[in-house]
Amino acid sequence: MKAMILAAGKGTRVRPITYTIPKPLIPILQKPVMEFLLELLRQHGFDEIMVNVSHLAHEIEGYFRDGQRFGVDIGYSFEGSIVDGKLVGAALGSAGGLRKIQDFNTFFDDTFVVLCGDALIDLDLTAAVKEHKAKGAIATVVTKKVPKEDVPSYGVVVTDEDGKIKSFQEKPSVEEALSTDINTGIYIFEPEVFDYIPSEQEYDIGGELFPKLVAKNAPFYAVSMDFEWVDIGKVPDYWQAVRGVLTREIKNVNIPGTEVAPGIYTGLNVAVNWDKVEIEGPVYIGGMTKIEDGAKIVGPAMIGPNCYICSGATVDNSVIFEYSRLGEGIRLVDKLVFGRYCVDKTGAAIDLQAAALDWLITDTRNNPTEQELDEHQVIKDFLKEDN
Repeated sequence: MKAMILAAGKGTRVRPITYTIPKPLIPILQKPVMEFLLELLRQHGFDEIMVNVSHLAHEIEGYFRDGQRFGVDIGYSFEGSIVDGKLVGAALGSAGGLRKIQDFNTFFDDTFVVLCGDALIDLDLTAAVKEHKAKGAIATVVTKKVPKEDVPSYGVVVTDEDGKIKSFQEKPSVEEALSTDINTGIYIFEPEVFDYIPSEQEYDIGGELFPKLVAKNAPFYAVSMDFEWVDIGKVPDYWQAVRGVLTREIKNVNIPGTEVAPGIYTGLNVAVNWDKVEIEGPVYIGGMTKIEDGAKIVGPAMIGPNCYICSGATVDNSVIFEYSRLGEGIRLVDKLVFGRYCVDKTGAAIDLQAAALDWLITDTRNNPTEQELDEHQVIKDFLKEDN
């Protein structure tokens, strides 16, 4: 069976991570989120998968390649062009991306599913497709019920008593919400849906295709399912996803590595003297990471591979990406460190230079020289005296 993963977006709401990593490759404890989707699709018999790519397309294609090592076949549809020898993305919108593939050669010739490439789900796709066919739908939105106080954060789907979609509400207030069923970005289509999607233009599934289906009174339904769904649309969502895995609230993602102590997991060859550091789980520490004596790690926290945590540093409820070096005495609470970027759990960026942290948060592959360390020690001593 065939499926489509939408992976062409820039992921602007998850910056700074998506400056160098496309959203489908954002790691959940070192495993890209799109890899979980491939596993789910394979489990339910979807083994021919198209992926539209645009922003950092080479990263996605280079990691997943033809899909053989994941037990599926993958094809890619690039949206953009080459300018001065460089790939320049120009996404066509979710529906426009589908149409481009279909116009190139009729790929979607039977019931197919469409998934957004940035969510963790454990949906029973087989049951959802069965319900879609039973209703005789040409398009189905998989929905999920949420508490009414949460509806302002989502797109709401309004149906009649048979599940036929009547309208949509985009992030309505609690008082205005006509339903507690939200759009999860998981769709099931028949090839006939392409009769409603124009060729060679940017076109969106949610904003343009779905209103047209409602206006044309097409057989367009919602199927409400009870399943685990973690949308990584913004930095706080990613934050909660990592925390959820570490605390075991998200049950369909295993914590990798070896559990060296209750709630403390490590990758290969982590250098740490457990008797001389303070670690409170749940914590994941990636392989080839060095933690000096006197450091303090308070979970839930993730420290990526090839990191270096200096003596006296504190990592508290924070996410540290690979190759990060945290200098002596630095204290990170509720922070996400990615390369030279640092954001708080709301997604607000912190200017490292303005905060005098640009020499405390560095890259392990470019350690400061002895002269720089001496200069920084003078600054630290001065700051202590000034306080």
